[in-house]
Amino acid sequence: MSKTLTLIRHGKSSWEFNVDDHERPLKKRAYNDIKLIADEAKPHISADTYFFSSSANRAKTTGRLFLEHLNLSLYKLEILPELYTFNPSALKNIVQRMDDQYSEIVIFGHNPAFTMLANEFGDKQFDNIPTSGLVKLSFENSSWKDCRKARTALHLFPKNLR
Repeated sequence: MSKTLTLIRHGKSSWEFNVDDHERPLKKRAYNDIKLIADEAKPHISADTYFFSSSANRAKTTGRLFLEHLNLSLYKLEILPELYTFNPSALKNIVQRMDDQYSEIVIFGHNPAFTMLANEFGDKQFDNIPTSGLVKLSFENSSWKDCRKARTALHLFPKNLR
């Protein structure tokens, strides 16, 4: 069975509060951008999809809003603290260690790891996955540990949907 990885970068975060990076909230603009992406992505998300998020406030909030827009239970979102990474090698290791029971996963997280991993795995290159941007990668592998090269099946960026 093939594997599908969807990377969704967290929404635009606010710098107006004096908080640790991990605790930064979303800007108001992010709420609209996440809705745009969720509405376009809805036909591309199967009922068997598993959702994972970085533990950072902006990523968790993006994940929750995304699931709400898809009318999915927030219980479907699992928080993995190790996804709070900006390192593409660390992110790749997490993906390749995923349980093979998951054929489709969505991860909410961070750049530059997302852009670099999407470029390494996918057959399309991106200068930058913007905030709230989505890239879906389709692998022909039956095991996550063997995932190396994918077809970039979809990319959705807010500026293209406004």
